[in-house]
Amino acid sequence: MATLNVIRRWALREQMSIREISRRTGLARNTVKKYLRSDETEPTYAKRISPSKLDPYAEKLATWLGIEATKSRKQRRNLKQIYTDSTQEGEDQELIHIVSTFCSQRVWVKN
Repeated sequence: MATLNVIRRWALREQMSIREISRRTGLARNTVKKYLRSDETEPTYAKRISPSKLDPYAEKLATWLGIEATKSRKQRRNLKQIYTDSTQEGEDQELIHIVSTFCSQRVWVKN
């Protein structure tokens, strides 16, 4: 994290006070002191793992959207058309929200 490097540089090289560093960074003085005392190069945070609503539908949606991506521009269906087709097939009513979320995350796009 760049903030730790900046704090250390200001404190050690430029002999800036802790109060001035906390004013410039917006961090509390206790936090600045903690960062100066620690040997960490950057703070570590636990990675949050939570299931997604998309998990049950992800493979099906990726297939649909992959097929749509291979079609020419004029033949592609938009989200509303995919939703209409899926409701006629008896899919879940919540599917349009899931499709729009899936598309907005751009998980299906292969770079």
